[in-house]
Amino acid sequence: MKGSLDFAYDAQPMRVVFRPGAALTATAGEAERLGLRRVLVLSGARGADTARAVADSLGDACAGVHAEAKMHVPVEVAERAVELARSLGADGCVAVGGGSSIGLGKAIALRTGLPLIAVPSTYSGSEMTPVWGLTENGAKRTGRDPAVRPRSVVYDPELTLELPVPLTVTSGINAMAHAVEALYAPDTSPLIALMAEEGVGALADALPELAAEPRSLEARSRALYGAWLCGSCLGATTMGLHHKLCHVLGGTFGLPHAETHTVVLPYALAYNAPAAPVAVAAVARALDAEVAPPALWELAGRLGAPRSLAELGLKESDLATAAEQVVSQAYANPRPVTEDGVLALLRAAYEGTAPV
Repeated sequence: MKGSLDFAYDAQPMRVVFRPGAALTATAGEAERLGLRRVLVLSGARGADTARAVADSLGDACAGVHAEAKMHVPVEVAERAVELARSLGADGCVAVGGGSSIGLGKAIALRTGLPLIAVPSTYSGSEMTPVWGLTENGAKRTGRDPAVRPRSVVYDPELTLELPVPLTVTSGINAMAHAVEALYAPDTSPLIALMAEEGVGALADALPELAAEPRSLEARSRALYGAWLCGSCLGATTMGLHHKLCHVLGGTFGLPHAETHTVVLPYALAYNAPAAPVAVAAVARALDAEVAPPALWELAGRLGAPRSLAELGLKESDLATAAEQVVSQAYANPRPVTEDGVLALLRAAYEGTAPV
């Protein structure tokens, strides 16, 4: 590596178990290792069957199953789950599923301090972070608190075998977004850069294979490995414009989480490219491409993912309001964030024109 180095890196205090079948063979052991005896198992409606199987594997240590997680963690949903955990006398939670389930587990941890075990079934990456999010009155607020970071993460590629191809693709590109923003974050480091490039490359390699053969356990393992690395980047750095855009579009306008990340990422990277050439070059290497933003856009198109905000249901009349909200708070970003610049970015993403 050329040039002088200047960085800080905080190691994340977390245990990771990664192997096929781990959801049913390792989760109980992780709960026992943490001394948990009354665990509340959380999931969304779609993952309720898997959550019940995990609950069964916990035996007498399971205090109940709560399958009411919702996207973007509405405050009222979080409050019900907190009340249930308290009424059951739970001493910990196991969140089974994607970002919605793990986000609900984090909301409980934030309010109660209960330890959380995450069993991810998508590539969202939330399991690797101390970041929580809650949506109230049409606005999503986020924060960072060590108390919400899962104590153990159980990665089981078999849980992703039934993940529909459209969600596989958008969840995977959502994971890439974590690594992309970590590359130009103010608190990045050489280790983060290595993990980010490796994570993007693993996902870019695995996703086309999974679009063709969704039940390839080997490809599922590589995709989950990539998501782990990308989520680790998210947990260790400060996110910028891309994530702020997606929080506004999801929390205020109700756009679906992974699909929104998939649409926005090429445009956000193109916006920041003039101010982050080293990061953009790393993404291009990971994608085996000449220029990163159009390569991300083309990858999404080849895999059948949405490529415009209009496809996701955003109205053209919403663009100005979204841009205003995005610039209303200060946050780190390599290029200055202006209302005109964000509006132009959003208009291109709304129309789905190829980024340059």
